[in-house]
Amino acid sequence: MKKDSPLISIIIIDYKKDNPYILESFQAINDQSYKNYEVILVSDYKNNYTTNKLRKKHYGKYVLPAHKRDQGAKMAKGEILAFLDDDAYPSKHWLKNIVKGFKSKNIVAVGGPGVTPPNTSFLEQASGWASASPMGSGTYSYRFLPKKKKFVDDYPSMNLAVRKNHFIRVGGFDSHYWPGEDTKLCLDLTHKLNKKILYLPKALVYHHRRPLWLSHLKQNGNFGVHRGNFARVLPQTSLKLLYFGPSLLFLGLSYLFISLLIPSIVIIPVVNLGVILSILYFSSLLFNGIWIYKKSQNIWQGVISVPAILITNLWYGLRFIQGFLFIGKLKK
Repeated sequence: MKKDSPLISIIIIDYKKDNPYILESFQAINDQSYKNYEVILVSDYKNNYTTNKLRKKHYGKYVLPAHKRDQGAKMAKGEILAFLDDDAYPSKHWLKNIVKGFKSKNIVAVGGPGVTPPNTSFLEQASGWASASPMGSGTYSYRFLPKKKKFVDDYPSMNLAVRKNHFIRVGGFDSHYWPGEDTKLCLDLTHKLNKKILYLPKALVYHHRRPLWLSHLKQNGNFGVHRGNFARVLPQTSLKLLYFGPSLLFLGLSYLFISLLIPSIVIIPVVNLGVILSILYFSSLLFNGIWIYKKSQNIWQGVISVPAILITNLWYGLRFIQGFLFIGKLKK
């Protein structure tokens, strides 16, 4: 890799025939302080998008995201592949900071936070705060807000840069999984190649959220199914207690609810424990709402976060169980 200014191939995949976020992203890319880049857009359908240094490919039909990203990598001339979602746009020094992250040869990939853009709708902001808050993402809040620099073993492709030669060595993305192809890629990079993925808070992009309620829940439910499946088939990075938390919440509250309806089948000490844990959980939700209010400076964001996070956790937990038990068919 050229020491100071390697060519970076920005790869964006698109699903829609008319996507206003693409133009927003192109404008932000044009404004980058780092100028040695190319843009590759791989889409399902033909489009008329234009911008500087752009090359395009379309299929004329729906194609899985992993396949489109792999195609973008084949078209790329750069030493670094910078994957960016079609509903995200980068901060001004995004590419500059990515290059800084690759100074060590042992670093194979660099990821950065995807912050909810300012001036979006109330329900999109609510979705973003629900995801970024302590009760929404736990220790993974660094994916949604800038946190301390650190090494990670799993990172989403909405903002992920990878050395092209190493990407090719592991065979790129695995199109058997969606969503989750990025989890499989990161597992291959860190375990097969024994390399490191660096999280850099300054490699920041602005990532639009699925607004509350239905689209937000649909997306998080899909994440739950695939994380549950990965906890079973890819335990190296997915068999973690934190991922089981929403499922334990779902099972616990379900049992508590049944115990109230049918007291005769209840083990009293278990119910008492369930009541105590439920009180602790809902108290934490209220404190989480206060945290969101202080961060967002909007009291209604704090208020709506309480039911939003509760429902999201329960739905994710149920779908995680489905994925873990392999009930239903994963998209391939």
